[in-house]
Amino acid sequence: MNKSFFPALMVTVGIAMCASSNFGQEKNSATFDEDGTAHLTRVIRPSATVSPEAQKWLDSLQKNVSHDSTLEERRKRTDEWRVRQSAVAKKLFPVNIEEQTIGGVRCDVITPLETPAANKNRVLINLHGGGFNSDSGSLIEGDPIANLAKIKVVSVYYRLTPENPFPAAVDDVVAVYKELLKTYKPKNMGIFGTSAGAILTAEAAVRFKQLGLPLPGALGIFSGTGDFSRAGDSLLLYTLSGLPGDLPVIDPGRPAPNEYYGKADPKDPVLSPLFADLKGMPPALLVTSTRDILLSGTTMLHRAMLAAGDDADLVVFEALPHAFWYHFEFPETTECLNIMAKYFDRKLGR
Repeated sequence: MNKSFFPALMVTVGIAMCASSNFGQEKNSATFDEDGTAHLTRVIRPSATVSPEAQKWLDSLQKNVSHDSTLEERRKRTDEWRVRQSAVAKKLFPVNIEEQTIGGVRCDVITPLETPAANKNRVLINLHGGGFNSDSGSLIEGDPIANLAKIKVVSVYYRLTPENPFPAAVDDVVAVYKELLKTYKPKNMGIFGTSAGAILTAEAAVRFKQLGLPLPGALGIFSGTGDFSRAGDSLLLYTLSGLPGDLPVIDPGRPAPNEYYGKADPKDPVLSPLFADLKGMPPALLVTSTRDILLSGTTMLHRAMLAAGDDADLVVFEALPHAFWYHFEFPETTECLNIMAKYFDRKLGR
């Protein structure tokens, strides 16, 4: 997810991460301006509620904060990391991968090494993360779910911004979905994504409903948001790495200029499903964590779905930042991926 695509911070936050045992000399503080702007200092020691592997990763984030200055640099760095991590994903979660064009859109079709007979009529559509302007996770997201759920995954390479602003990506998902509807019953189809892909998952479902298409059997919204018009608290408190990194200060009540949606209304019901009629949406699993930049966005969308009477589950992990399940080295990721895979196995075809 590209932080620049979202409203940032009106709260000034100073975080002191310290392993010292000298508690008496350290103080938390909060002061407030007349307009309610808060200036906070918090002493936050290494988490005692996550695995040792996750603690090691959280510590490493303090030393490896990216400072890309151009889109080209971001894409280059993201592509290099994606290639490396995709190789790890395929080694840990063996699958078959075949590039195909579906509905005029380039896709990777990811199939389990063995597909149970009961799953041959099921398919999942994956929408990768990457801030809408790069691909940070296509195979990283698709391989584990295909392997664990034993269900075919179609990973969609939707068009990216700024070259192709909203609704280009939504249109690509609609094209792939329409083509797959020729082969699969909608109740046997699911859509999931992380970060930008999570946002796009909700957007596409709203668009399907507008177009009168039959809705899929399940959605997976893994760290997303349904509102581009305002910044929730987590966007004001966290970076993509959670606590480390630069955090700009802006007005959370106003939408920031955004290459993804360009001149579109930030309250457009497809762009921001929080403003759509969500009644009758497919069952949805929403996943986030307590240091996720999109914690607020994910939980507010969950509440909106519940208010509309939808079947929506929310799982919030502890102390980990945005899209932590891209990293396979700690048990929380194993737990999370199994929750995702089992959800689709339980919901599709029901």
